[in-house]
Formats: sequence, C-alpha cells, structure tokens
Amino acid sequence: MRYLLLAALFTALAVPWPASSTADERAMVEKEAGIVSISSNHSVDETVDRLKNILQSKGIKLFAVIDHSGEAANVGYKMPATKLLIFGDPKGGTPLMLATPSIALDLPLKILVAEDAQRKVRLSYNSQEYLQERHGVPPNLASNLAVIQTLAAAAGG
Repeated sequence: MRYLLLAALFTALAVPWPASSTADERAMVEKEAGIVSISSNHSVDETVDRLKNILQSKGIKLFAVIDHSGEAANVGYKMPATKLLIFGDPKGGTPLMLATPSIALDLPLKILVAEDAQRKVRLSYNSQEYLQERHGVPPNLASNLAVIQTLAAAAGG
C-alpha cells in the first residue's frame, strides 16, 4: 500500500495534468490517496530553506534532508529538483507512538518538496486525517499531527 501511494505521488509529480483539470480536481485526487499537495511560491531550494528555518524557530528537530534528485544525478539520471525533509518533536510524537505504536511507520513527519514537469514547486505530505485513520489515532492526540499543514503552508507562502 505504501509503495502504491509513493508511486501515485511520483506519477502525479512527473506526469502533466490535463489542461482541462483544475487545481481543486488535482487536490481531490491526491487527498483521496491521503496525500495533500500545495503550491509553493518559491524554488525547491528556497522552499527547503524556508522550511528549515521555520523548523528551527519552532524547536522542531530536522532529522534529515534527502536530495532525491541529487542522488539520481550521482548515478546518471536526471529528474526535477526533489527533496524530502524528515522532522519531528518527541513531545508530540512519543504520545502518538505510545497510544498507537504502528504510527512509528509514519513518524517522524515528512514533507516532500518537488518541482513538476511544468517547473511548478509543490509541497506534499500525508494528511492528518489519513494518518489518524490509518493508525487509529485517538481524537485527543489528533492535534499532534496537525502541525504539518501549518508548516507546509508557511514554507510555501
């Protein structure tokens, strides 16, 4: 299932949407797969830098930045700029894992920053609702997942 979601995301980033489709239609398709994807007003590198600064200012630990496009170039492939940021806060994540241990599969949280075939930059992440449903997160802990939407919007704005 996880591989299907990743394949869907990469297909959505690599394949141009029909000219007749609207942003709302694209968002709805992605949301059905549990993936939220929003536009950034900045380049991939600028968006990544903005997100790093926001994380630092909020005391959220950045565990890793994976440069997928850079690694692809190292083995002779060319792909649009694509970076994955992995981050979290044990104060928010630990209660989630104690309540529903399987959520450790999706923690720390991740935001994908990628340029599509039309050179538009998008931030993508698993929706709070998807993670809640997937792992059976108790309602009183749902807010621990909500931070990702705020971070993505701030970094892309």
